[in-house]
Amino acid sequence: MTKEDYSLNPSTQQLIENKLVWDNHSCMPLRSEDHSFLPQLNQFRDAGVDIVSLNVGFDSVSWENTLPMLRSFHEWISEHDEHYMIVSNPEDIETARSLKKIGIHFDIEGASALNGRLEMIETYYNLGVRWMLIAYNQNNIAGGGCQDDDQGLTDFGRDMLDEMERVGMVVCCSHTGFKTTMEVMNYTNNPVIFSHSNPAAMWQHKRNISDEAIKACAATGGVVGVNGIGIFLGDNEATVTNMVRHIDYLVQLVGPDHVGIGLDYVFDRQEVDDFVQNNPDIFPPEDGYADGLEMLTPLAIPAVTQGLVDLGYDNDALCRIMGNNHLRVAEQVWK
Repeated sequence: MTKEDYSLNPSTQQLIENKLVWDNHSCMPLRSEDHSFLPQLNQFRDAGVDIVSLNVGFDSVSWENTLPMLRSFHEWISEHDEHYMIVSNPEDIETARSLKKIGIHFDIEGASALNGRLEMIETYYNLGVRWMLIAYNQNNIAGGGCQDDDQGLTDFGRDMLDEMERVGMVVCCSHTGFKTTMEVMNYTNNPVIFSHSNPAAMWQHKRNISDEAIKACAATGGVVGVNGIGIFLGDNEATVTNMVRHIDYLVQLVGPDHVGIGLDYVFDRQEVDDFVQNNPDIFPPEDGYADGLEMLTPLAIPAVTQGLVDLGYDNDALCRIMGNNHLRVAEQVWK
């Protein structure tokens, strides 16, 4: 299967239509006044996706931008509530599907959005943020980034984990350093996810994660969401074949209960290209970022399902990977 071959057999098409499909990370422009890209969320509808997590901030953007982004997304979704709804609990997910609406929740990439205040976790949760990662590539107040000298989980980081558990927010270790990641896995009582990370055994990159970290994630009951970014899939080749290979590797390593989708698609390609070019300390050119980021669009998700069917995956495993594993974590953690 090539990047351009998105054809499905009828049984796979029926599977996608009838079962939960959940993309656990997608990126719209972080410009609160700009709604011009939001109609492109229809790509998820066209791909048969039911639930999407939209990013509202990350460590390299001022924490002061996060609340305006949440307000902006809430306003737009409310204005288009015939097609979209915010999902706050697992029951909302089935409601959204029954109404043929795309369910949306939000995510934050890194503890800098808290501005050192733990009470912001509950504020964000009440506004629909359902997962937050520890550190985005570089060290912050909570712990170490995957492209920095990771010193491990801090006291603030442990307090942050306690508060996230209390309010019902899922902990994510994508973009986080290995030492911090393993300390998070050992500390928390809830499932920990890698919302959008790929196995380093398939392609060596600082953003990809080791087998040890993957197994630790599975031991918590967590899920690794495979992304569709070319430099993490291999040689900047964002193909369905490569994504299927990464998913299959994870399934062989930890089983189908701990694998999902977190495509990490960025809708404003020019924005991300400019940001990467202008921030070489966060995105070192020598690590492949200078080549421009190739990425799979949401429209590739059905073809990824077909690729797994072609490898012999049965319906039960497919349903877990495409959405039910994310649902299980939500049922365990969200409040």
